[in-house]
Amino acid sequence: MSDRFNIPASEHGIVRLFTIDMPAADIPAFAEPDDNNDKAPWPLLDALGATGLDENFIEVFPISDLGEMGLAGYMIEGLGIAGAEIAAQRPQLDRLKGHVLIVLSSAFGGRAQTLAPQSPLRWIGTWSEDRPPVAFSALPSDAARGNVAPPAKAPISDAAMSGRVATLALLVIFALVGVMIWVGS
Repeated sequence: MSDRFNIPASEHGIVRLFTIDMPAADIPAFAEPDDNNDKAPWPLLDALGATGLDENFIEVFPISDLGEMGLAGYMIEGLGIAGAEIAAQRPQLDRLKGHVLIVLSSAFGGRAQTLAPQSPLRWIGTWSEDRPPVAFSALPSDAARGNVAPPAKAPISDAAMSGRVATLALLVIFALVGVMIWVGS
């Protein structure tokens, strides 16, 4: 396969779909990393041509598991891709059989890399998740308005009070000494 995909570190909200062209019995060994041995090769990672992949953000499953919903329905309902974006490729998606690999942007963990997928993977398409724009509006409840109280003043500590008394006592002593010097002169 000659398709190459540059994944920027800032990528988010992108869904990539691949078919896995291999016997169903071989899929578990291909798709699952060896959690007991970090140095063991992960065939899926190698076939994808990725330098790193978070297995929590990939899905490998037989399309038949989706039942009547089908792959196109899962992409819309389960992955949040706009129906209009899927519509053009729906006939192609409905004809797919066997196992698929879905790779979400989060699988790359914010690391820039270039994918160079090869057999048994075959790239089908790339879509963006349908995310509505963020709208900032006033809170609907009156309870949210005007109820922020100013911070309460902390009570004066004993050390602060002692310091104030000592300062006042020194000022009184200074004044008395000044009066005695003035009267004595």
